Amino acid sequence: MNILLTGGAGYIGSHAAVALAQAGHQVVLFDNFCNSRHEVAQRLQTIIGHPLVVIEADIRQTDLLEKALRDHAIDAVVHFAGLKAVGESVAEPIGYYANNVQGTISLLQAMHNTHVKTLVFSSSATVYGVPHYLPLDESHPTSATNPYGRTKLHIEEMLGDVAQSDPTWRIACLRYFNPVGAHDSGLIGEEPNGPPNNLMPYLARVASGQLPQLNIFGNDYDTPDGTGVRDYIHVMDLAAGHLAALDFLTTHPHGRYVFNLGTGQGYSVMEMLRAFETVVGKPLPFHIAPRRAGDVASCYANPGFAASQLNWRAKLDLKAMCESTWQFQQRAARG
Repeated sequence: MNILLTGGAGYIGSHAAVALAQAGHQVVLFDNFCNSRHEVAQRLQTIIGHPLVVIEADIRQTDLLEKALRDHAIDAVVHFAGLKAVGESVAEPIGYYANNVQGTISLLQAMHNTHVKTLVFSSSATVYGVPHYLPLDESHPTSATNPYGRTKLHIEEMLGDVAQSDPTWRIACLRYFNPVGAHDSGLIGEEPNGPPNNLMPYLARVASGQLPQLNIFGNDYDTPDGTGVRDYIHVMDLAAGHLAALDFLTTHPHGRYVFNLGTGQGYSVMEMLRAFETVVGKPLPFHIAPRRAGDVASCYANPGFAASQLNWRAKLDLKAMCESTWQFQQRAARG
């Protein structure tokens, strides 16, 4: 298939590009590079063995999206483009609604106008809000505790309305838990522009001396060690989940489907810190800071539905997550 990846030069999009290209699909990246790097395209070419088409544009530019869909005879879209930092969304909600919700509306208009009706959406476990029970399955009630989560939930609801209104749409909403790690080449990984908002790249920069210490936001949660517990999934397992979702959509009836992509195992921030210290071979400085607005104590998946329907399971463990992150950080530090 010819597949358009919005936000395709970003962290998850670039790893999915590798998985899709190596499975034989033709991949086109569409990215405004607000939180990604132009050199990712060259790194992807090195990994995959051939150049990829890269279109630098914003998904709110509907005419450019339509042109890309037509020019490259796109069969399906994987929609990664979106701002994703919880704290930033609390401080800048207008930007999040404009980029995430308005951007998705623009994408849906372009797809409708070009009759491209297969879509995989990069959603998030934040749509579950404060967990009523754990592990979280797809039937758990949805809500949101921050503007970022509300954008994801609103988009999921929009996609449900679209699928209900037009039976030719095939849509999969993939509710990610916490992607970490990097490709085993060390060429691509999580490399945000500016200070990292996520735990693992922050740990990597502390370990390399680029940042002075890890700030742990709260140690008084109702968890075994008081720090927040999350379901961390290797980004290459996540990338494989997108390939599985596309295969599923091409062989199942039209409609909207929802899948959790997680491991089912929760680790606390302190456990992640200790695991990373083991890989780098030294203790890392940390500081206990106040809780962040919008965070919940624990969040981890029941991945059974994805296993039964997509024939997909996470395979890579915490050690692989830490080792690949550190390998990427060391390579990035060397330039």
